[in-house]
Amino acid sequence: MGSCKISKGWSKKLDLIKRLLSLNEEQKSIIFGSLLGDGTMWLGKGGINTNFKIEHGLKQKELVFWKYEKLKNFVFTEPKISFRYTSDGTKYPKSWWFRTVRHPDLTKIYKLFYSGEGYKTGHKIVPKNSFLERYLNPEALAVWIMDDGSFNKKIIDISTYCFSLEDIKRLQIFLRDKFLINPNFYRDRDKGYRMYFNQKDTSTLIQIISPYFINSMRYKIGFATL
Repeated sequence: MGSCKISKGWSKKLDLIKRLLSLNEEQKSIIFGSLLGDGTMWLGKGGINTNFKIEHGLKQKELVFWKYEKLKNFVFTEPKISFRYTSDGTKYPKSWWFRTVRHPDLTKIYKLFYSGEGYKTGHKIVPKNSFLERYLNPEALAVWIMDDGSFNKKIIDISTYCFSLEDIKRLQIFLRDKFLINPNFYRDRDKGYRMYFNQKDTSTLIQIISPYFINSMRYKIGFATL
């Protein structure tokens, strides 16, 4: 009986805390950039609001904790290590992750990225241009590239495998119009499409996003860690 009362009391307290929460503009940008990258959301069957999950490999621990600090008021449990098992049952660490609470502000963003069949399948789309204009600012762009970008032969490319060709073309036009950079794309076998920038546009892109890059991720824009 005692544990039941505590559980109900905590549930009421949690509801009160959640009602007092509100995403600020930087948090929205970080979530937006992460959803273009590795971030995920899921609205369970019969669910009203969604949460937001971050998960990166062990080497990206600093990135996980940076996002955690930025979103900390929405996260009631510190990042944890996710473990997996080999075929012989040996346990090994795989990644760092955390998840936010469920909240209406997050649901609004969820509806931008998971519309139509995405509600059923969890498949992400690229939001409409009006939302790209509002949320895809330099910091969101930096977060996206910290998640899914790579640097090779003086050019940046981005893994955009989860998006359709139509979505990628929308991003291409938006980046050209807003940031004056002109990405291209190519088909990477059966994986999907990758977006890339030539050396001139890579240089421009680095100037835009480098102020927001954390130290351990600087290799993704061709810089050594400090």
